[in-house]
Amino acid sequence: MRRVVILGSTGSIGTQAIDVIRANPDRFEVVGLAAGTDAEGLAAQARQLGVTRTALGIEDAVALVRDTPPTWCSTASPDRWAWPRPWPRSRPVPSWRLPTRRASSWGEARHIGRAPRADRPGRFRALRTRAGAARRRPEEVRRPRAHRVGGPFWGRDRASLEAVTPAEALAHPTWDMGLVVTTNSSTLVNKGLEIIEAHLLFGVPYDRIEVTVHPQSVVHSMVEFTDGSTIAQASPPDMRLPISLGLAWPDRVPGVGVPLDWTTAHAWTFEPLDDDAFPAVRLAKRVGEAGATYPAVYNAANEQAVAAFHAGRIAWRSIVDTIERVVDAHEPGELSLAGVLDAELWARASADAILMA
Repeated sequence: MRRVVILGSTGSIGTQAIDVIRANPDRFEVVGLAAGTDAEGLAAQARQLGVTRTALGIEDAVALVRDTPPTWCSTASPDRWAWPRPWPRSRPVPSWRLPTRRASSWGEARHIGRAPRADRPGRFRALRTRAGAARRRPEEVRRPRAHRVGGPFWGRDRASLEAVTPAEALAHPTWDMGLVVTTNSSTLVNKGLEIIEAHLLFGVPYDRIEVTVHPQSVVHSMVEFTDGSTIAQASPPDMRLPISLGLAWPDRVPGVGVPLDWTTAHAWTFEPLDDDAFPAVRLAKRVGEAGATYPAVYNAANEQAVAAFHAGRIAWRSIVDTIERVVDAHEPGELSLAGVLDAELWARASADAILMA
């Protein structure tokens, strides 16, 4: 039995993780839940799963908790909240920056998407093939390829993206991932973050990790080996499969996904990425190579810019332009928890100053 803490439990990945866990009660147990502002959704999940440890991700959620009777009620202490029976107690996290630290204090449990580096599947599930040889002999790996579905703007050049609207950015052809992540998919910031992740997990140099456009979203990763062979991981687009691998690694969970139908014809296409129209990937490689606190700055500046875009304050192309300006101005600090949090706060403030100018 594996004990699981789910961060972002009310989002699309969190709810699908709960689907996998509820379908396999003999293998997994949820021992903690954390969400951003969806207090009611978190309460419903906690009651459904019998979870006694929950956390809200941002301070504004405290007001939501206070104003949602009779499910929640406050106690004398401002940072503690009691739930009327049969609801479990919840402690709003004092800052949106600390949900992982709060969850980690709940004891040993498997966090969604977190596992030891050598065993973590990540998106490059093709690396698990060949009986694990790729993990034992990384020198055999020539070039991993992350695949971009194409998003709503596949095939368009930079000039044609000047007048993109928020509704267009959210019109993803395959995935429904929420406002920020769906927007990240349109700009390819999400793919940039995945490249940084792949480098950190598998130790492959940035100049050997490439992004390929694959609109059908069936092949999710490919790995080129030094002998000229390429191994691909293919499955219908359903996040329950990678979620289940993360939960059960190195084992597989039967019945999680529907296999490809090989009795019908398939046509898969692959095209190179247009770096001029989508510069977020190139910038992410630069950020990753710089290391230190640069990746935290890249991520935080993006979130501020995405919010400004959806508020109608900037153009879509200005999202990555803003990130680059913040990255250019950054002076890295100490690579520690405090240093990363300071860099993130600085990046958000710097991005806001640029966006308000």
